[in-house]
Formats: sequence, C-alpha cells, structure tokens
Amino acid sequence: MASLKDLRNRIASVKSTQKITKAMQMVAAAKLRRAEEAAQAARPYADRMAAVLANISGAMDGDVPPLMAGTGKDAVHLLVVFTAERGLCGGFNASIVKLARIHQRKLEADGKTVKFMVVGKKGWDLMRRDLASKVVERADLRETKTLGFANADAIGETILSLYEKGEFDVCTIFYSHFANVITQVPTAQRIIPAAVDKPEGETGTSTVYEYEPDPAEILNDLLPRNVKVQILHALLENSASEQGARMSAMDNATRNAGDMIERLSISYNRQRQAQITTELVEIISGAEAL
Repeated sequence: MASLKDLRNRIASVKSTQKITKAMQMVAAAKLRRAEEAAQAARPYADRMAAVLANISGAMDGDVPPLMAGTGKDAVHLLVVFTAERGLCGGFNASIVKLARIHQRKLEADGKTVKFMVVGKKGWDLMRRDLASKVVERADLRETKTLGFANADAIGETILSLYEKGEFDVCTIFYSHFANVITQVPTAQRIIPAAVDKPEGETGTSTVYEYEPDPAEILNDLLPRNVKVQILHALLENSASEQGARMSAMDNATRNAGDMIERLSISYNRQRQAQITTELVEIISGAEAL
C-alpha cells in the first residue's frame, strides 16, 4: 500500500496534469472558433468550383485536358493523407490513416500500385513503420501558424509535378470533414482526374452558356487551380476537426483527472484515518499499561 507521502505526491501530480489539460482545452476551444469559420467559408467556394467544372466539361466537344480525362490508365494511385502536426487529439490522426490504409489494401487486392504523400508529422509517425517505402513525398507544416492558399499551392504544385512526370494515374486525398465538436468524419476525395459530378445541393438548369475563350482553354487554367482549392478545403476542414478533437480529448482528460483525484483523496483520507486510529490505540494501550 502506498504511503501517505506517496499519495500526496500523486494527488499533486494529477492536479498539475489537470491544470495542463484544462488549459489545452481552453486553447483548443479558442482556436476551434477561427478554424471552423475558415472551413465554413471555404466550402461554398470549393463546391462552386466543382459545379463550374461540371458545367464547362458538359460543353466540351474536342479533347479533354489530362487533369480531367486522366492518363487512360488506372494502375498507379497516389493517396495524399492529411493529418495534424501535433498529438493529444484523441483518435483524430489514427482514423484518417486507417481510412487510407483500408483504401490501400483494397487497391492492392485489385492489383494496383499504391504510393503515399503524407501531410503532417503525425501521419508520418503512424505510417513510417509499415509504409515508409511507399511514401514518395512529405509536407511539413509545423512552422505554419495560419493555413492559407500558399500552403495548398505548394502541396498542389508537388502533386501536379508528380502527375506530369507520370508518377501516378489517380490521386485521392484523405482528410477529416468537420461536422461538429463531437463528430469529425474521415473522408476520401478524388482530385485527379477531376470529378465532374455536381456537388450535393446543385441542380441542373436549362441555361445555355457560351464560353470565351473556348472551354478547353478555360479548363486548362481552372483544373490546376481546382486541385489546389480542394487541397485548401481539406487543410481547413482538417484544422477545424483537429481542434474539435483536441477540445473533446482534453475535456475527457480533465474529467478523468478529476475522478482520479477524488479516488486518491478518498484513499488518502482513509489511510490517514486508519493511521490516526492506530496511534490513538497505541497511546491508550500504553497509558493503561502504566
């Protein structure tokens, strides 16, 4: 059984930990508000970009650009996994990597070649043991305080460069869609070849558009931009999901620390009471012996 001194030290240690988890919860809550606003602001732009591409592709008569038509093959897949740079956010990172690995196993079972690009330190930490040989690119955002289009542009240029070199045929990104503080949904989205389906909520119209310059030239400009827009959307969704997951995890940790302090305090008080009772019995027994 632990001594009273050990119990006091344990209680003090858990209280210190509780203060840290509470502080981290409050910081995550403050960051979550900004991250959620950024993610919500990016959604309409990403959806509208997809709708514009769908409309323009419907007007195409000639050759379709490679970023929309693809390479004509489906042999090599690049899976881009977006995770956090820091931990202490529950199962947030693991759930995204798990979805990517399920996708990988399914593709390899069909005879496809799978390559990975990892964005975020925690994704690399989770994947390097078994999948290091399949990781062809890594992106580090540890020094980035506020995510912006510049970050998406750099990642997008890397992906586009690999595509132009013929390194892959299909590119799919994996990130966590922010639903609310409690719910973050791991999501897979193909970005190359570009999906031309209208996003949810978009309805077809009978309006006929005339494009100037021609649709092919517009697509040649919009398709690379669309890749970067979808990457920015994934980064912002991930950022909000990370803060929501960290807020929930730190709230649970704070509550658990409180329960542990309560249990340790009860154990401490019982042991102290037993020790005092023992000392009183010894004093009384000694006095009676005299």
